[in-house]
Amino acid sequence: MDSLTISIIALLAFFVLMCFRMPIAFAFALVGGVGMILVKGPGPGLTLLGKAPYVWATNGSLLALPLFILMGQFVFFSGISTELYDMGYKWAGKYRGGLAMATELASTAFGACCGASIAASATMGTVAYPEMTKFKYDPRLACGSIAAGGSLSTLIPPSAPFILYGFITSTPISSLFIAGILPGIMLSALFILGIAFMCWRNPAMGPPGPSFSWKERITSLKGVGGALVLFLVVMGGLFVGVFTPSEAGTIGALGAFIIIIAKRRLNKQTLYASLQGSIVSTCFILTITIGAMIFTNFLTVSGFSSMFTGWIKDLALPPTLIVIFILVIYIPLGCVMDALAMILLTLPIVFPIVVHFGFDPVWFGVVSGLMAEMALLTPPVGMNSFVVHGVTKVPLHDVFRGIMPFFAMMLIGVIILFIFPEVATFLPSIMK
Repeated sequence: MDSLTISIIALLAFFVLMCFRMPIAFAFALVGGVGMILVKGPGPGLTLLGKAPYVWATNGSLLALPLFILMGQFVFFSGISTELYDMGYKWAGKYRGGLAMATELASTAFGACCGASIAASATMGTVAYPEMTKFKYDPRLACGSIAAGGSLSTLIPPSAPFILYGFITSTPISSLFIAGILPGIMLSALFILGIAFMCWRNPAMGPPGPSFSWKERITSLKGVGGALVLFLVVMGGLFVGVFTPSEAGTIGALGAFIIIIAKRRLNKQTLYASLQGSIVSTCFILTITIGAMIFTNFLTVSGFSSMFTGWIKDLALPPTLIVIFILVIYIPLGCVMDALAMILLTLPIVFPIVVHFGFDPVWFGVVSGLMAEMALLTPPVGMNSFVVHGVTKVPLHDVFRGIMPFFAMMLIGVIILFIFPEVATFLPSIMK
Protein backbone atom coordinates (compact mmCIF):
# COMPACT_ATOMS: atom_id res chain seq x y z
CA MET A 1 0.00 0.00 0.00
CA ASP A 2 1.11 3.56 -0.64
CA SER A 3 1.61 6.06 2.20
CA LEU A 4 -1.63 7.95 1.61
CA THR A 5 -3.70 4.76 1.74
CA ILE A 6 -1.99 3.79 4.99
CA SER A 7 -2.73 7.21 6.50
CA ILE A 8 -6.42 7.02 5.55
CA ILE A 9 -6.70 3.53 7.05
CA ALA A 10 -4.90 4.85 10.15
CA LEU A 11 -7.48 7.61 10.57
CA LEU A 12 -10.29 5.09 10.34
CA ALA A 13 -8.49 2.80 12.81
CA PHE A 14 -8.14 5.69 15.24
CA PHE A 15 -11.90 6.31 15.29
CA VAL A 16 -12.57 2.57 15.58
CA LEU A 17 -10.33 2.39 18.66
CA MET A 18 -12.19 5.35 20.13
CA CYS A 19 -15.48 3.53 19.57
CA PHE A 20 -14.03 0.64 21.59
CA ARG A 21 -13.28 3.18 24.36
CA MET A 22 -9.52 3.02 24.18
CA PRO A 23 -8.08 6.15 25.89
CA ILE A 24 -7.52 8.79 23.23
CA ALA A 25 -3.85 9.31 24.13
CA PHE A 26 -3.04 5.62 23.59
CA ALA A 27 -5.15 5.44 20.43
CA PHE A 28 -3.13 8.36 19.04
CA ALA A 29 0.20 6.77 19.97
CA LEU A 30 -0.67 3.24 18.83
CA VAL A 31 -2.01 4.22 15.42
CA GLY A 32 0.74 6.79 14.86
CA GLY A 33 3.50 4.40 15.89
CA VAL A 34 2.23 1.47 13.79
CA GLY A 35 1.60 3.79 10.86
CA MET A 36 5.14 5.16 11.04
CA ILE A 37 6.53 1.61 11.09
CA LEU A 38 4.51 0.72 7.98
CA VAL A 39 5.53 3.90 6.13
CA LYS A 40 9.20 4.28 7.14
CA GLY A 41 10.13 0.95 8.69
CA PRO A 42 10.70 -0.37 12.24
CA GLY A 43 13.71 1.85 12.95
CA PRO A 44 12.11 5.28 12.48
CA GLY A 45 8.82 4.06 13.97
CA LEU A 46 10.38 2.75 17.18
CA THR A 47 12.64 5.80 17.41
CA LEU A 48 9.58 8.05 17.27
CA LEU A 49 7.85 6.07 20.01
CA GLY A 50 10.98 6.08 22.15
CA LYS A 51 11.96 9.73 21.87
CA ALA A 52 8.58 11.46 21.62
CA PRO A 53 7.62 11.34 25.31
CA TYR A 54 10.88 12.96 26.43
CA VAL A 55 11.13 15.51 23.59
CA TRP A 56 7.61 16.87 23.90
CA ALA A 57 7.13 16.53 27.66
CA THR A 58 10.30 18.60 28.29
CA ASN A 59 9.48 21.32 25.77
CA GLY A 60 9.89 24.73 27.42
CA SER A 61 6.73 26.07 25.79
CA LEU A 62 4.66 23.75 27.97
CA LEU A 63 6.24 24.84 31.27
CA ALA A 64 3.43 27.33 31.86
CA LEU A 65 0.86 24.51 31.80
CA PRO A 66 1.51 22.87 35.22
CA LEU A 67 2.04 26.29 36.83
CA PHE A 68 -1.35 27.65 35.76
CA ILE A 69 -2.98 24.34 36.69
CA LEU A 70 -1.45 24.64 40.18
CA MET A 71 -2.73 28.22 40.37
CA GLY A 72 -6.21 26.99 39.54
CA GLN A 73 -6.03 24.25 42.18
CA PHE A 74 -5.06 26.70 44.91
CA VAL A 75 -7.88 29.05 43.87
CA PHE A 76 -10.33 26.15 43.82
CA PHE A 77 -9.48 25.00 47.34
CA SER A 78 -9.43 28.56 48.69
CA GLY A 79 -13.24 28.52 48.51
CA ILE A 80 -13.33 31.68 46.45
CA SER A 81 -16.03 30.24 44.19
CA THR A 82 -18.62 30.69 46.95
CA GLU A 83 -17.65 34.35 47.38
CA LEU A 84 -17.78 34.91 43.62
CA TYR A 85 -21.28 33.48 43.45
CA ASP A 86 -22.35 35.48 46.48
CA MET A 87 -21.19 38.63 44.69
CA GLY A 88 -23.17 37.77 41.55
CA TYR A 89 -26.16 36.68 43.66
CA LYS A 90 -26.38 40.02 45.45
CA TRP A 91 -25.94 42.11 42.31
CA ALA A 92 -28.16 40.20 39.86
CA GLY A 93 -30.32 37.87 41.96
CA LYS A 94 -33.37 40.16 42.15
CA TYR A 95 -34.01 40.01 38.38
CA ARG A 96 -35.82 37.31 36.43
CA GLY A 97 -33.21 34.67 35.76
CA GLY A 98 -30.92 36.59 38.10
CA LEU A 99 -29.50 33.51 39.81
CA ALA A 100 -28.54 32.04 36.43
CA MET A 101 -26.99 35.41 35.51
CA ALA A 102 -25.09 35.34 38.80
CA THR A 103 -23.78 31.93 37.83
CA GLU A 104 -22.39 33.35 34.58
CA LEU A 105 -20.79 36.29 36.39
CA ALA A 106 -19.19 33.99 38.96
CA SER A 107 -18.06 31.52 36.29
CA THR A 108 -16.43 34.34 34.32
CA ALA A 109 -14.48 35.51 37.36
CA PHE A 110 -13.66 31.94 38.41
CA GLY A 111 -12.40 31.12 34.91
CA ALA A 112 -10.03 34.09 35.09
CA CYS A 113 -8.31 32.43 38.06
CA CYS A 114 -8.83 28.73 37.49
CA GLY A 115 -8.77 27.91 33.77
CA ALA A 116 -10.27 24.45 34.32
CA SER A 117 -13.75 24.18 32.83
CA ILE A 118 -14.64 20.88 34.49
CA ALA A 119 -13.65 22.23 37.92
CA ALA A 120 -15.67 25.40 37.23
CA SER A 121 -18.76 23.40 36.25
CA ALA A 122 -18.49 21.11 39.27
CA THR A 123 -17.94 24.01 41.66
CA MET A 124 -20.74 26.19 40.32
CA GLY A 125 -23.04 23.19 40.21
CA THR A 126 -22.45 22.64 43.92
CA VAL A 127 -22.81 26.33 44.83
CA ALA A 128 -25.47 27.64 42.43
CA TYR A 129 -27.85 24.75 41.75
CA PRO A 130 -29.25 24.47 45.32
CA GLU A 131 -30.08 28.20 45.27
CA MET A 132 -31.81 27.96 41.90
CA THR A 133 -33.73 24.92 43.11
CA LYS A 134 -34.88 26.85 46.18
CA PHE A 135 -36.40 29.54 43.95
CA LYS A 136 -37.98 26.91 41.65
CA TYR A 137 -35.86 27.53 38.57
CA ASP A 138 -36.41 25.33 35.55
CA PRO A 139 -33.77 22.55 35.92
CA ARG A 140 -32.88 22.88 32.23
CA LEU A 141 -32.08 26.59 32.58
CA ALA A 142 -30.18 25.96 35.80
CA CYS A 143 -28.04 23.15 34.36
CA GLY A 144 -27.54 24.91 31.02
CA SER A 145 -26.26 28.07 32.70
CA ILE A 146 -23.88 26.10 34.91
CA ALA A 147 -22.45 23.99 32.07
CA ALA A 148 -22.11 26.99 29.73
CA GLY A 149 -20.54 29.11 32.46
CA GLY A 150 -17.98 26.40 33.16
CA SER A 151 -16.98 26.31 29.51
CA LEU A 152 -15.92 29.97 29.72
CA SER A 153 -12.72 28.79 31.40
CA THR A 154 -11.59 27.47 28.01
CA LEU A 155 -11.63 30.96 26.50
CA ILE A 156 -10.83 33.25 29.42
CA PRO A 157 -7.13 33.17 30.31
CA PRO A 158 -5.28 31.35 31.69
CA SER A 159 -6.41 28.57 29.35
CA ALA A 160 -4.82 25.16 28.76
CA PRO A 161 -6.09 24.97 25.14
CA PHE A 162 -4.37 28.30 24.40
CA ILE A 163 -1.09 26.94 25.77
CA LEU A 164 -1.37 23.85 23.57
CA TYR A 165 -2.39 25.97 20.57
CA GLY A 166 0.68 28.14 21.03
CA PHE A 167 2.88 25.05 21.44
CA ILE A 168 1.64 23.41 18.24
CA THR A 169 1.48 26.52 16.03
CA SER A 170 4.37 28.56 17.52
CA THR A 171 1.94 31.41 18.21
CA PRO A 172 2.93 33.55 21.25
CA ILE A 173 1.02 32.21 24.24
CA SER A 174 0.92 35.64 25.89
CA SER A 175 -0.85 37.06 22.82
CA LEU A 176 -3.39 34.25 22.91
CA PHE A 177 -4.09 34.85 26.59
CA ILE A 178 -4.66 38.57 26.07
CA ALA A 179 -6.75 37.88 22.94
CA GLY A 180 -9.17 35.72 24.92
CA ILE A 181 -10.17 38.45 27.39
CA LEU A 182 -12.63 40.49 25.30
CA PRO A 183 -14.22 37.46 23.54
CA GLY A 184 -14.64 35.79 26.94
CA ILE A 185 -16.41 38.85 28.33
CA MET A 186 -18.49 39.07 25.15
CA LEU A 187 -19.59 35.45 25.44
CA SER A 188 -20.47 35.89 29.11
CA ALA A 189 -22.58 38.92 28.15
CA LEU A 190 -24.31 36.88 25.44
CA PHE A 191 -25.16 34.20 28.00
CA ILE A 192 -26.63 36.81 30.36
CA LEU A 193 -28.66 38.43 27.58
CA GLY A 194 -29.87 35.01 26.47
CA ILE A 195 -30.98 34.17 30.02
CA ALA A 196 -32.83 37.50 30.25
CA PHE A 197 -34.59 36.79 26.93
CA MET A 198 -35.60 33.25 27.93
CA CYS A 199 -37.00 34.45 31.26
CA TRP A 200 -38.79 37.33 29.54
CA ARG A 201 -40.55 34.87 27.25
CA ASN A 202 -41.28 32.44 30.08
CA PRO A 203 -41.01 34.08 33.54
CA ALA A 204 -41.57 30.72 35.25
CA MET A 205 -38.16 29.53 34.05
CA GLY A 206 -36.30 31.86 36.41
CA PRO A 207 -38.32 33.63 39.11
CA PRO A 208 -36.64 36.65 40.70
CA GLY A 209 -34.72 36.20 43.93
CA PRO A 210 -34.30 38.50 46.93
CA SER A 211 -33.18 42.11 46.68
CA PHE A 212 -30.14 43.38 48.58
CA SER A 213 -29.13 46.85 49.70
CA TRP A 214 -26.30 48.77 48.07
CA LYS A 215 -24.24 48.31 51.22
CA GLU A 216 -24.59 44.52 50.98
CA ARG A 217 -23.71 44.58 47.27
CA ILE A 218 -20.58 46.65 47.80
CA THR A 219 -19.55 44.53 50.78
CA SER A 220 -19.79 41.42 48.59
CA LEU A 221 -17.03 42.81 46.36
CA LYS A 222 -14.48 42.53 49.19
CA GLY A 223 -14.48 38.76 48.97
CA VAL A 224 -13.43 38.77 45.32
CA GLY A 225 -10.73 41.41 45.67
CA GLY A 226 -7.94 38.83 45.90
CA ALA A 227 -9.05 37.08 42.71
CA LEU A 228 -9.27 40.40 40.87
CA VAL A 229 -5.80 41.47 41.97
CA LEU A 230 -4.37 38.09 41.00
CA PHE A 231 -5.87 38.29 37.51
CA LEU A 232 -4.72 41.89 36.98
CA VAL A 233 -1.17 41.12 38.10
CA VAL A 234 -0.81 38.00 35.95
CA MET A 235 -2.50 39.29 32.79
CA GLY A 236 -1.22 42.84 33.28
CA GLY A 237 2.33 41.53 33.49
CA LEU A 238 1.84 39.63 30.25
CA PHE A 239 0.22 42.64 28.58
CA VAL A 240 3.04 45.08 29.34
CA GLY A 241 5.75 42.52 28.65
CA VAL A 242 7.04 42.15 32.21
CA PHE A 243 6.36 38.39 32.38
CA THR A 244 6.81 35.51 30.02
CA PRO A 245 3.96 32.95 30.18
CA SER A 246 6.03 30.67 32.41
CA GLU A 247 6.89 33.55 34.74
CA ALA A 248 3.24 34.60 34.78
CA GLY A 249 2.30 31.05 35.77
CA THR A 250 4.84 31.14 38.59
CA ILE A 251 3.52 34.49 39.86
CA GLY A 252 -0.05 33.22 39.52
CA ALA A 253 0.63 30.02 41.49
CA LEU A 254 2.43 32.02 44.22
CA GLY A 255 -0.41 34.58 44.36
CA ALA A 256 -3.03 31.83 44.62
CA PHE A 257 -0.97 30.19 47.38
CA ILE A 258 -0.99 33.48 49.29
CA ILE A 259 -4.78 33.73 48.82
CA ILE A 260 -5.39 30.26 50.24
CA ILE A 261 -3.20 31.13 53.23
CA ALA A 262 -4.95 34.47 53.75
CA LYS A 263 -8.34 32.74 53.74
CA ARG A 264 -7.03 30.21 56.27
CA ARG A 265 -7.88 27.29 54.01
CA LEU A 266 -4.35 25.88 53.82
CA ASN A 267 -3.82 22.63 55.69
CA LYS A 268 -2.28 19.26 55.01
CA GLN A 269 -5.37 18.00 53.19
CA THR A 270 -5.85 21.00 50.86
CA LEU A 271 -2.13 21.20 50.07
CA TYR A 272 -2.03 17.51 49.21
CA ALA A 273 -5.22 17.74 47.15
CA SER A 274 -3.93 20.80 45.25
CA LEU A 275 -0.61 19.16 44.40
CA GLN A 276 -2.24 15.85 43.51
CA GLY A 277 -4.84 17.55 41.29
CA SER A 278 -2.13 19.51 39.50
CA ILE A 279 -0.03 16.42 38.86
CA VAL A 280 -2.98 14.37 37.62
CA SER A 281 -4.26 17.12 35.30
CA THR A 282 -0.78 17.89 33.93
CA CYS A 283 -0.02 14.22 33.26
CA PHE A 284 -3.42 13.77 31.61
CA ILE A 285 -2.88 16.72 29.25
CA LEU A 286 0.77 15.85 28.50
CA THR A 287 -0.11 12.22 27.76
CA ILE A 288 -2.74 13.29 25.22
CA THR A 289 -0.28 15.81 23.76
CA ILE A 290 2.48 13.22 23.34
CA GLY A 291 0.12 10.72 21.72
CA ALA A 292 -1.30 13.37 19.40
CA MET A 293 2.15 14.57 18.35
CA ILE A 294 3.15 10.99 17.47
CA PHE A 295 0.01 10.68 15.37
CA THR A 296 0.39 14.02 13.59
CA ASN A 297 4.09 13.32 12.97
CA PHE A 298 3.04 10.15 11.18
CA LEU A 299 0.44 12.03 9.12
CA THR A 300 3.11 14.54 8.09
CA VAL A 301 5.67 11.88 7.10
CA SER A 302 3.05 9.87 5.21
CA GLY A 303 2.19 12.91 3.10
CA PHE A 304 -1.43 13.07 4.22
CA SER A 305 -1.12 16.54 5.77
CA SER A 306 0.48 18.09 2.68
CA MET A 307 -1.99 16.31 0.39
CA PHE A 308 -4.97 17.56 2.38
CA THR A 309 -3.54 21.08 2.57
CA GLY A 310 -2.91 21.15 -1.19
CA TRP A 311 -6.39 19.88 -1.93
CA ILE A 312 -8.01 22.60 0.20
CA LYS A 313 -5.82 25.31 -1.34
CA ASP A 314 -6.85 24.26 -4.84
CA LEU A 315 -10.56 24.55 -4.14
CA ALA A 316 -12.19 27.40 -6.03
CA LEU A 317 -13.89 28.73 -2.91
CA PRO A 318 -13.58 32.01 -0.99
CA PRO A 319 -11.07 31.72 1.90
CA THR A 320 -13.69 32.72 4.45
CA LEU A 321 -15.97 29.89 3.32
CA ILE A 322 -13.10 27.41 3.62
CA VAL A 323 -12.32 28.52 7.17
CA ILE A 324 -16.03 28.28 8.06
CA PHE A 325 -16.04 24.74 6.67
CA ILE A 326 -13.00 23.90 8.83
CA LEU A 327 -14.72 25.26 11.93
CA VAL A 328 -17.97 23.42 11.18
CA ILE A 329 -15.99 20.16 11.29
CA TYR A 330 -15.27 20.85 14.95
CA ILE A 331 -18.93 20.39 15.88
CA PRO A 332 -19.26 16.68 14.89
CA LEU A 333 -15.73 16.02 16.14
CA GLY A 334 -16.75 17.47 19.48
CA CYS A 335 -19.50 14.87 19.66
CA VAL A 336 -16.98 12.01 19.73
CA MET A 337 -13.86 13.39 21.47
CA ASP A 338 -12.96 15.93 24.11
CA ALA A 339 -11.79 19.44 23.34
CA LEU A 340 -8.05 18.91 23.88
CA ALA A 341 -7.92 15.84 21.66
CA MET A 342 -9.87 17.65 18.96
CA ILE A 343 -7.48 20.61 18.97
CA LEU A 344 -4.39 18.38 18.94
CA LEU A 345 -5.74 16.24 16.11
CA THR A 346 -6.83 19.03 13.78
CA LEU A 347 -4.44 21.95 14.28
CA PRO A 348 -1.35 20.48 12.56
CA ILE A 349 -3.52 19.82 9.50
CA VAL A 350 -5.72 22.92 9.30
CA PHE A 351 -3.43 25.61 10.70
CA PRO A 352 -1.21 25.83 7.56
CA ILE A 353 -4.37 26.31 5.50
CA VAL A 354 -5.61 29.13 7.72
CA VAL A 355 -2.25 30.92 7.58
CA HIS A 356 -2.02 30.41 3.81
CA PHE A 357 -5.26 32.30 3.32
CA GLY A 358 -4.01 35.21 5.40
CA PHE A 359 -6.03 34.79 8.59
CA ASP A 360 -4.52 36.00 11.84
CA PRO A 361 -3.16 33.02 13.87
CA VAL A 362 -4.18 34.68 17.14
CA TRP A 363 -7.72 35.28 15.85
CA PHE A 364 -8.02 31.67 14.71
CA GLY A 365 -6.75 30.53 18.12
CA VAL A 366 -9.62 32.38 19.81
CA VAL A 367 -12.22 31.08 17.34
CA SER A 368 -10.98 27.49 17.63
CA GLY A 369 -11.01 27.92 21.42
CA LEU A 370 -14.65 28.95 21.20
CA MET A 371 -15.37 25.86 19.11
CA ALA A 372 -13.60 23.80 21.77
CA GLU A 373 -15.99 25.32 24.33
CA MET A 374 -18.89 24.07 22.24
CA ALA A 375 -17.32 20.60 22.24
CA LEU A 376 -17.46 20.65 26.04
CA LEU A 377 -21.26 20.85 25.82
CA THR A 378 -22.30 18.75 22.83
CA PRO A 379 -23.64 15.21 23.28
CA PRO A 380 -22.74 12.42 23.60
CA VAL A 381 -19.36 13.23 25.25
CA GLY A 382 -19.80 16.83 26.37
CA MET A 383 -17.73 16.64 29.55
CA ASN A 384 -19.26 19.71 31.20
CA SER A 385 -22.75 18.33 30.68
CA PHE A 386 -21.78 15.04 32.33
CA VAL A 387 -20.17 16.87 35.24
CA VAL A 388 -23.30 18.98 35.79
CA HIS A 389 -25.45 15.85 35.56
CA GLY A 390 -23.29 14.16 38.20
CA VAL A 391 -23.41 17.14 40.57
CA THR A 392 -27.11 18.04 40.21
CA LYS A 393 -28.58 14.57 39.51
CA VAL A 394 -30.77 16.15 36.82
CA PRO A 395 -31.45 13.62 34.00
CA LEU A 396 -28.79 13.84 31.32
CA HIS A 397 -31.29 14.45 28.51
CA ASP A 398 -32.59 17.50 30.39
CA VAL A 399 -29.03 18.79 30.82
CA PHE A 400 -28.41 18.46 27.07
CA ARG A 401 -31.71 20.20 26.32
CA GLY A 402 -30.74 22.97 28.70
CA ILE A 403 -27.42 23.69 26.97
CA MET A 404 -28.96 24.06 23.49
CA PRO A 405 -29.85 27.78 23.86
CA PHE A 406 -26.32 28.45 25.12
CA PHE A 407 -24.92 26.50 22.18
CA ALA A 408 -26.84 28.89 19.90
CA MET A 409 -25.36 31.88 21.77
CA MET A 410 -21.87 30.47 21.15
CA LEU A 411 -22.64 30.30 17.43
CA ILE A 412 -23.62 33.97 17.60
CA GLY A 413 -20.27 34.62 19.27
CA VAL A 414 -18.44 32.90 16.39
CA ILE A 415 -20.38 35.01 13.87
CA ILE A 416 -19.45 38.20 15.75
CA LEU A 417 -15.78 37.22 15.69
CA PHE A 418 -15.98 36.69 11.93
CA ILE A 419 -17.63 40.05 11.33
CA PHE A 420 -15.55 41.93 13.90
CA PRO A 421 -12.21 40.11 14.27
CA GLU A 422 -10.92 43.14 16.20
CA VAL A 423 -12.76 41.78 19.26
CA ALA A 424 -9.98 39.19 19.46
CA THR A 425 -7.07 41.04 17.85
CA PHE A 426 -7.30 44.56 19.33
CA LEU A 427 -5.68 43.92 22.72
CA PRO A 428 -2.82 41.78 21.32
CA SER A 429 -2.13 44.48 18.72
CA ILE A 430 -1.39 47.10 21.42
CA MET A 431 0.42 44.90 23.98
CA LYS A 432 4.16 45.21 24.43
